[in-house]
This record gives sequence, structure tokens and C-alpha cells, in this order.
Amino acid sequence: MRGVPPPGPLRTLALATLANTVGTGLWLAGGALYLTRDVGLSATSVGTGLTVAGLVGLTASVPLGGLADRWDPRTLRAALQVGQALAAAAYLLVDSLAVFLVVAVPEALLAAGNLAVRAALVAAVGGPTGRVHAFATLRAVANLGISAGTALAGFALAVDTHRAYQVLVVGNAATYLLSAALLLRLPAQVPGGAPRHAAEPASRRAAGVAKRGGPLRDGWFLAASGASAVLGTHVTVLVLVVPLWTVGRAGAPPPVVSAVLLTNTVLTVLLAVRLSRGADTAAPAAAKLRRAGLVLAAACPLYAVTAGLPVLPAVALLLVATAVWTVGDLWHGAAGAGLAYDLAPPGAIGAYQGADGLLAGLAQALGRGLLTLLVLGGGGTGWLVLGGLFAVVGLAAPALARRAVASRPAPVPVARPAGVAAGTPPVGDV
Repeated sequence: MRGVPPPGPLRTLALATLANTVGTGLWLAGGALYLTRDVGLSATSVGTGLTVAGLVGLTASVPLGGLADRWDPRTLRAALQVGQALAAAAYLLVDSLAVFLVVAVPEALLAAGNLAVRAALVAAVGGPTGRVHAFATLRAVANLGISAGTALAGFALAVDTHRAYQVLVVGNAATYLLSAALLLRLPAQVPGGAPRHAAEPASRRAAGVAKRGGPLRDGWFLAASGASAVLGTHVTVLVLVVPLWTVGRAGAPPPVVSAVLLTNTVLTVLLAVRLSRGADTAAPAAAKLRRAGLVLAAACPLYAVTAGLPVLPAVALLLVATAVWTVGDLWHGAAGAGLAYDLAPPGAIGAYQGADGLLAGLAQALGRGLLTLLVLGGGGTGWLVLGGLFAVVGLAAPALARRAVASRPAPVPVARPAGVAAGTPPVGDV
């Protein structure tokens, strides 16, 4: 229970996250089967439709993130989740590929925008020194929620009837509404990722918000965020490549896939907050990102050699490799968040988080095909190439972060009336 946030905004945000991610688990486990077995779409149509919707959805990241820099991110996120509830419920109306796309594209736009707004809300709730801790706490909670939702979906999948799938869809929609209601219990937040009690004057916070053109023209920020996005493909490796490798190349029985993913989930819940420490500012976050890249690289040959072992040693090594992988995963999550937060100008947290999410989403979309081809097609050599990529990107991260910090515009000093002490905040900023 030491990992449960104390009463206050972070606990409320954690409860909202738990509600939301239970629905995520429901849909991840049962959505594809609902669309294929109940609606009657082909697996190819579902995969293509989700890919198209996901790529279109990424375009909402920066605009909606920027909106969170001007509006209360709490209210904005609650409104987006009400929209997501309507989109989730609209899957009950899907009866063809065309209707599926009409529902999936708006849902993907709302989901991508929600991630950017969520990042701005976490920054506002956690503050400059607590936002990475809050991010890690919510990640642990999200893993619990997804696991619970996946388990609940098992009942609908076991029944495998039209009514059971309808209950699954409605349950997913209901979790968005519950999450939105919990979010509205938070106090209103100041736009721009700054809490109301921030000591820095608002006029200074707004000054030099971003380079002209916003985050998509901030080259060094994009370079540092891009390095984090490349390392972030470890998610695709774990949930797509490793299961296929486990059964196809390591020769392990299918239930071992569940054991591998459960290992990652349990370690994430236990270690996410602890391994997030020391990543609040760019320099230590970049150093942690370097460690993440090297640890992920070290896990790659462990996965590779399982293909030449008997089943029991292969299973044991798969679990060890996943434990090592999870440490790199958690270091990357905390470091990537800390880097993206600290490199963003204070008045543009949402827009910059949107750009960070856009790059991460593009890397995941491209990574699904490329990484599957590299590892499953290249075997042990493919794993070694992937490990080399992670090591090189991780080693480059500190230099990229230094250049990004050096390129940030200097804060504009605030003019003070004559006779006002330097430490006295202007009227209206107290």
C-alpha cells in the first residue's frame, strides 16, 4: 500500500486512470474478436482500418495538446473522455467496413489528443518537481487497470455470444464516463502545465513560450524526442515480436506468452515509481535514457539465444530477458517523460507533449512491420542489430539533450516598477 498516492489530486487522477484503463483492457482483449466474430469483418479489414485510423489520429496530438496550454486541462480531458465514451459506444452500430472507419477514425483522433492533454494535466497536478513521479505512479496504476480489464474481458470471450460482446462494448464506454466524472473532482488547473501556486510570475511563464512555428519546428527538441521514440519501440517488441518469437522460434508452448507478459506487468507495478527517481530535469533524464538504451540492448542477445535451447532453459531465459527488458522499459518511460517535460517551454507543455506523442506514435506504427521483419526474419542476427540500434540511440541521447537545452530561448525578464524589490512578485501573480 506504500505505492498508493496519499489523499489529494494525484490519488484522484490515479482513480480516474484506473477506471479508464480497465476499459482499455476490456477493449484490447475483446475488441478485435468482437469486430471479427460478432460484427463479421475480416481480420485484414480490422487491422487495416485500425492502422489507418491510428495514423490519422496522430494528427490531433499537437493541436489538442496546444489547446491544453490555453484551457483548463482537467476540463478538456474530461470533455474528451465523454467524446471517447460516445465513440466507444458507437461500435455497437458497426456493421460494415465503411461504418467501422467512420467510428474508428474519430475515436483515434480523440485518443491521441487525450494522451497529449493527459500529459499536460499530469504536469499541472505534479508540478515541476513531481510530474515524473506522478507519471510513473499512473503508469503502475494503468498496468493494474489493463490487467483487470483483460481478466474481465475473459468472461465475455468465454461466453462468446452477441449479448456478451455488447456488454463488453458498453462496459468500455462506461469506464470513460466514470473516468471523466472522477477527473472533474480535481481542482481546476491553470493552462500551460503550471499550478496556480507557481512562484514564477505568469508574465515570465508566458514569455518566449516556444520557437516560432511551435514544437514541430523546434529541431533539437524533435531530435531528442525522436531518440526517445526509437527506444519506445520496446513496447512493440514486447507485445508483438516477443510473443511470436516465443512460440515460433524458441519453441515454447503458447501459455508461456502470458507468463512473459505477466512478468512485465508485475515488475512494472512494483518498480515503476522507484525507477523513475532522478529524471525530473533534462540532464539526468538523458543519462537515464542512455542507461535504458544499454539495458534494452543487453536483453536482446538473451532473447536471441533462446532459439537454440531446450524448452525449459529457453522458458527460464525468456523470463530473465523480460525482467531485464522491463528495467530498460521503466527507465525509458521515466526518462522520456522527464526529458519531454523539461525541454518544453513552460507555457507550451501540452503542445510539446503532443509533438512527443506524435513521434512516439509514428515510431510504433512503423515499428510493427519493420521490427517483426527484422527479428523474425533475421533471427539471432536481427536481435543483435536491434540491440545495436538501442545502444547507439541511448548513447546519443545526452548529447541531443544538451543541444536541445542550449537551443531554448532565454526567459524574458519581467519589468518591475521602480522601488519594487527583485524578489517581489508583480500584482496579480501572487
